[in-house]
Amino acid sequence: MRARIYYVVAAIIVIILGFSSRVFSDSLPLFISKHFGDGLWACMIYCGVRALLVNKRLIWAFGISILFCYCIEFSQLYQADWINGIRRTYVGSLVLGKGFLAVDLVRYSVGILLAFWIDRYFYKPSGGENNGRI
Repeated sequence: MRARIYYVVAAIIVIILGFSSRVFSDSLPLFISKHFGDGLWACMIYCGVRALLVNKRLIWAFGISILFCYCIEFSQLYQADWINGIRRTYVGSLVLGKGFLAVDLVRYSVGILLAFWIDRYFYKPSGGENNGRI
C-alpha cells in the first residue's frame, strides 16, 4: 500500500509541474515550455500505471505507458466531429490532445524513460515483490 501512495504522490507532483509549465510558459526557456508538458504528461501516465501495477516488474509499467501514450497520439489522426467535440473541452484536450505530432512520440518516450530510470534508481522491492527484477 505504501508504494501505491508514493506513486500517487509522484503523479500529483508531476501534474502540478505540468500545469505550472503551461501557466508559467512565458517565464520559462522556450525549449522547456515547448517540450516538457508532453514529457511530464507521459511521466504522470507512468506513475499512474505503477500505482495500479505496483506488484509487477518496472518494465511492465514502461511498456504499458509507452503503448498508452502512443495510442492516444495515434488516435489524434482520427478526426470525427464527436471526438473533436470532446477534444475541444479542457479535460478532453488534456487527455486526448488535439492533433497528431510525431515529435510528441519522442517527448512521451523521453518522459517515460526518465520516470522509469528514476523509478529504477529509487525502487526497493520488499520481500518477494519482483525479486529485485526490472
